Amino acid sequence: MISTTTMLARSSLEEMLDSLRRRDECDKPKDLPPALPARPTSRARLPSARRSLPTNFEVGDGGAPSECNGKEEGKRKEIDLGLKRGNFGSKKLRKDQNTESPYSVETEGKNELTKGLDSDRGSATPLKMRELDWDDNIDYFIRKKLRVWCWLTKWESGTIQSTSREEALVSLSCGNVMKIPRGELLPANPDVLDGADDLIQLSYLNEPSVLHNLRYRYILDKIYSKAGPVLIAVNPFKDVEIYGKDFVTAYRQKLMDSPHVYAISDAAYNEMMRDGVNQSIIISGESGAGKTETAKIAMQYLTALGGGGGRFGIEYQILQTNYILEAFGNAKTSRNDNSSRFGKLIEIHFSSLGKICGAKIQTILLEKSRVVQLVNGERSYHIFYQLCAGASSVLRERLNLRIASEFKYLNQSDCLAIHGVDDAQKFHTFMEALDIVRICKEDQERTFALLAAVLWLGNISFQVIDNGNYVEVLVDEAVTNAARLMGCTSQELMLVLSTHRIQAGKDTIAKGLTLQQAIDTRDALAKFIYASMFDWVVEQINKSLQGGKQHTGRSISILDIYGFESFQRNGFEQFCINYANERLQQHFNRHLFKLEQEDYELDGIDWTKVEFEDNQKCLDVFEKKPLGLMSLLDEESNLPKATDLTFTSKLKQHLNSNSCFRGERGRAFRIRHYAGEVLYDTNGFLEKNRDLLHPDSIQLLSSCSCQPLQLFASKVLDQSLKSANHLAQTALASPNQSVCTKFKGQLFKLMQQMENTTPHFIRCIKPNSKQLPGIYEEDFVLQQLMCCGVLEVVRISKLGYPTRMTHQEFAGRYGFLLSDTNVSHDPLSISVAVLKQFDVHPEMYQVGYTKLYLRTGQVGVLENRRNRVLQGILGVQKCFRGHQARRFFHEVKGVITLQSFVRGENTRRKYNIMVRCWTVGVPKTLNELQAALYLQSVIRGWLVRRHVNGMRKLKKLHAENSKSKQKRSRRISEMKEIPPEQVQALPSVLAELQMRVLKAEAALEQKEEENTALREQLQQNETRWSEYEAKMKSMEELWQKQMASLQMSLATARKTLVADNGSGQLGKLDVSSIPHYYDSDNTSMGSRTPGGSTPIKLSGTTHDVGVGRDTNGTLSAVSNLVKEFELRRQTFDEDARALVEIKSGQSASIVNPDDELRKLKLGFEVWKKEYKIKLRETKVKLHRLGHSEGRRTWWGKRSSRAS
Repeated sequence: MISTTTMLARSSLEEMLDSLRRRDECDKPKDLPPALPARPTSRARLPSARRSLPTNFEVGDGGAPSECNGKEEGKRKEIDLGLKRGNFGSKKLRKDQNTESPYSVETEGKNELTKGLDSDRGSATPLKMRELDWDDNIDYFIRKKLRVWCWLTKWESGTIQSTSREEALVSLSCGNVMKIPRGELLPANPDVLDGADDLIQLSYLNEPSVLHNLRYRYILDKIYSKAGPVLIAVNPFKDVEIYGKDFVTAYRQKLMDSPHVYAISDAAYNEMMRDGVNQSIIISGESGAGKTETAKIAMQYLTALGGGGGRFGIEYQILQTNYILEAFGNAKTSRNDNSSRFGKLIEIHFSSLGKICGAKIQTILLEKSRVVQLVNGERSYHIFYQLCAGASSVLRERLNLRIASEFKYLNQSDCLAIHGVDDAQKFHTFMEALDIVRICKEDQERTFALLAAVLWLGNISFQVIDNGNYVEVLVDEAVTNAARLMGCTSQELMLVLSTHRIQAGKDTIAKGLTLQQAIDTRDALAKFIYASMFDWVVEQINKSLQGGKQHTGRSISILDIYGFESFQRNGFEQFCINYANERLQQHFNRHLFKLEQEDYELDGIDWTKVEFEDNQKCLDVFEKKPLGLMSLLDEESNLPKATDLTFTSKLKQHLNSNSCFRGERGRAFRIRHYAGEVLYDTNGFLEKNRDLLHPDSIQLLSSCSCQPLQLFASKVLDQSLKSANHLAQTALASPNQSVCTKFKGQLFKLMQQMENTTPHFIRCIKPNSKQLPGIYEEDFVLQQLMCCGVLEVVRISKLGYPTRMTHQEFAGRYGFLLSDTNVSHDPLSISVAVLKQFDVHPEMYQVGYTKLYLRTGQVGVLENRRNRVLQGILGVQKCFRGHQARRFFHEVKGVITLQSFVRGENTRRKYNIMVRCWTVGVPKTLNELQAALYLQSVIRGWLVRRHVNGMRKLKKLHAENSKSKQKRSRRISEMKEIPPEQVQALPSVLAELQMRVLKAEAALEQKEEENTALREQLQQNETRWSEYEAKMKSMEELWQKQMASLQMSLATARKTLVADNGSGQLGKLDVSSIPHYYDSDNTSMGSRTPGGSTPIKLSGTTHDVGVGRDTNGTLSAVSNLVKEFELRRQTFDEDARALVEIKSGQSASIVNPDDELRKLKLGFEVWKKEYKIKLRETKVKLHRLGHSEGRRTWWGKRSSRAS
C-alpha cells in the first residue's frame, strides 16, 4: 500500500530521474548529463500531490496516510505565502467610490498576497491552527511594537494595544485609539525599509505599504522608484535638481545606480551594444502624468551617450525636434497644459561604434477636430498662438496676421494664454529649432502661410439667401486673405464653400449648400490642410535626420503616446485614444505577465501563475470581427442613410452580452476599460470616422499655386486611385479607408515593431488632479497603480526569476570557476556544479529544460566571484610575465655589457677626432675674434661721442628756450635748471622723438595715398560734371527753342486778334494769320494759316454783337495763355538756375541733382502736353470764328452784288 501510494504521488519526471540516478551509480558514464537536482518547494504555491509527498507523511493503523498532517502541511504553505485565514488583509479592501477620477478600481475577487510571520505549526486541527497563528501574530506585534495599517477613511498607521476575538485596539499615529476589525489590519514594513528605491525590497507588498513608500520618496523629491523591471515616475509639477551633465556623467560611469530615467536609458543602450538587439522605451500613463517630459529626458541621455557633435551634430538636431513637434501637436486641455494630441515613436539609429547616425519619427492619429472645435477652457495647437504672438512685423504684414483673439478658431473657448508660458518666446525657440533641424526658409514661409490660411478660413462667414435654404459667402478680408495665402482666387474659394458640383450623366449640376453644410465644408478644408501640413513637416524632419551609410540596424525607440482620457463628454477622439491605451496595456501584460509565465511553464519550472487583470476582453469589444465596435462603426459609415442613433442601436443589439460593454439611454454607451468605465457619446462618430473631403475641395487645392497644397491634393488623388483599384480586385464596400481602419493599421504596425525589440517600461504617475507640487493624493495614486498593474508586476518580480540563461551561456561564463575536475563536460552538469560549489540556496534558482533561472541578486554574487577570480588570474599572469622578463634580462645581460664596451670605444674615438680638429682651427678663430672686438669697440666709442655731443646741443637749446619763454609760463621757467635725472632721461626722450618722426612719416605716406585716391575721385567727378554741363546746355538750348516757338505762336495769335477786333468794327475779319495747326509729335512748335478766306464787309447789327462777344472771349483766352506761358517760363528758369547752383556746389543741399533734373524734365513734358491741348482749343475757337465771319461776308457780297 505504501509503494502504491508512493508511485501515485511520484511524477514521470521524478521516475526518469531516479532511473538515471540508479544507472549512474552502476556504471557512472561521463558522457551523459547528470540527473537534474531535486527542485525546491516553490514559495509561490502549494506543491502538487503528484510531485512530492507531505513532509510529515505517516502511515496509519489501517495503512492509509494521515490526511490531517497533509492538511497541516498545506496550511503551513499558505502561512508562508501570507494567505492566512482571518489574518492581516483577509477582508476585502474598501475603496471610496465617490472619488472623482477617470479610474474605477474593481477589487472584488482580488486577494492580497502579504508575507506572514513564522509561527508555531503544531496544532492538530485547522481551526485551532488559525487561532494559534492569530494569537501568535498579535503577541508578536504587541511585543515588538510593530506598525500595522488600518483602513478608516484612508490608510492610517498605528500599533496594536490589545485584541479581542473579532476586534483589535489600535493606537493610531495621530494619538487616537480606535477599535478596528481584524480583517482590516495589514502588516506594515519596518522603518528601515522606508523609502526603499525598489518595491521588491519591501517585506510586505500590500497597497498601503506601496503607497507609503512612494509618498515617502516623493516628499524627498525622489520621484523615481523601481517596481521590478518597471520604472515608476511621479510627476513633481516643479523643477527637480536631478538632471544635467553631472548626473549624466554619474550614470554613464556607474557612479550612481538609484532609479532614474537615465538608468533605464543606460540599460537599454548597454543591452543594444552588448546583444545587438533593438531596444524600446515605452512610456505610459494618464494625461498630465509627465510622459512627454520623460521622453525628452530619455532622449537627452541617449544623445549624450551617442553624441559629441555639439550644436551642429545630429544629436542636437534630434533634441530640437521636440520643440517643433510640441508646437504642432500639443495643446492645452482641461487636465494638462501641454497635452500630446498625437502619438509618436522616435527611433534613434546607432552605428557599430555606438554613435548616433540618424533618427526617424513616426506619428499616429493627430486630433484634427481641435483645429476647428474647442471645449471651453482649452486651446488649439500651440503653434497658432505662438505665431500670432511672436511673428515679426515683416511676417505679420505678409500674412496679414491679427492677434489671437480676432480669429474665431482660437477665441471660441475663451482661453488664449497659459499661465506662466510666453508664447512669443516659445515662437523664437521654435524658429531656432527649425533652423537647427535644417528646414529651409522657403518651407518655413510656406508653413506659416498655411497656418495663417487656416486661421482666416475660420473667419469666413456666410449669409442665408433664397428663403433660408442656401447660403453665400460674405465677401470680406477673410475670404481675400485665405484665397491669397492658398494661391487661388476669391471667386474659386467662395464657389467651393457655397456649392457642390454633382455629376449627372454627362452634365454637371451646381447645388447650393445649407448653412450647416457650408460650415462643415469650410471646417473639413481647414482640418485637411492642417493635418496634411503636420505630416509634411514630419517628413521634412525625417529627411533632415535620416541616417547615412553608418546605420547598422541598431536602434532604440522611444514611444510617447497620449494617455488614457475620461471627461464629462467623451467623443470619437477619446474613443480612439483609449483604444490605443488598451492595446498598449496588452503589450505591457504580454511581456511582463504572459510571456514570462509561459516561459516558466514551457521550460518545466515549478510555478503557479500570478493572477493579473487581463484586458483582452475589452480589446475583443473593439477588434472582434464582424461584431466589434470598429467593424460596426465602419459598416454604418458606409451606409448613406445611417445616423449616429442607428449606430448606437446596432451596438446595443450586438454587444450587450459582453461584460465590458453597456448600453445607455439615447446615443450613449459605456466601456469598461482597464483603467475604469468611460461613457461615450456617439454624436459625430460616423462623420468623423468617414472624414471625407469633397472632390470640389480637392480640385481647388490641386489648382492652387501653393506647392504644398498641390502635393496634399495629389496624395489624396493617388490614394483614391489605389483604393479604387483595390476595390475592383477585392470587391470591398467602400473605396475610402475610414479613420478607425487607418488608426488600427497604424497601431498594429507599431505593436509589431515593438515586438521585435526588448522593451523597457516607464509608468508615469500623476500625484494629484490639481497639477500642483507637493500634493500627494493616495486614492488617486492607488487607482493608477492598480489600473496599470504595477502591484502585480512587483509580486511576479519578487516571486519570479528575472535572470535566466541557457545552460550553454551559464557554463561558458562561469564554468572556469569549478574546482572539481571530475564533473562531466556537458553544460547542464557544469551549471549545477557551479551552483552547488558556491552554496546557492535551492530556493534561489530552478533548473529548466533549456535554461537556468535565478532569483534577483544571485547572478550578482556569481559575477563578483568571477571578477575576483579573473583579477587573481591577471595577478598570476602579471607575476609570470615579470619572471619571464627578468630571466630574459639575465640571459641578455652579457650581450648588453659587450655592447656597452663597443659604444664606449666608438664614443672615445669620436671625441679624439673632435679635439684634433678644434686644436688646428683655434689660432685662426682667435685672430678673427680679436679683430671683431676691436672693430666693435671703435664703433661703440664713436656712437657714444656722437650721443654726448647731441646731448650738449640739446642742453643749450633747452636753456635758450627757457630764457625766451620765462615770462609766458611758470612751467617753462622751472625748466631752466634741468636736474641730472632729466639729463639722464634725454636719450630716451630722443629715441621717443625719433619713433614719433617715423610714425609721422608713415602717416604722411598714408595721407599721400589717400590724397592720390581723392585726386582720382575728383577727376572722375569733374568728368561727370562736364557731362552734366553739356546735358544742361543742350536742355537750355532746347528749352529756348521751344520757348521761342511758343512766343512766336502767341505773338501771331495776339496780332490776329487785334486785327480781328479792328476789322470787326469795319465789318471784316482776317483769319489768314491765325495759327490753327499744331504738330503734337514734333518737339518744336509751329503755326499754319488756312488759305482761301478773303476779308469782306460785315452786315447785320444783331450778328455783329455775337461775333464781338466771341472775339472778346477768345482774346481773354489767348491772354491767359500768354500769362501762363510767362509764369511757367519763369518757374522753369528758376528751377534750372537752382539746379545749376546745386550741381556746382554753390548751394548746400542734400538732394540728388540727377533726380531733380529728371523730375524737372518730367514736369516740363507734362506741362507741354497740357499747354498744347489748350493751344489747340484756342486755335479751334479762332478757326470757327474766322469761318463764321467768312460766311457772313460772303452773303454780304452777294447781297451787294444783287443790289
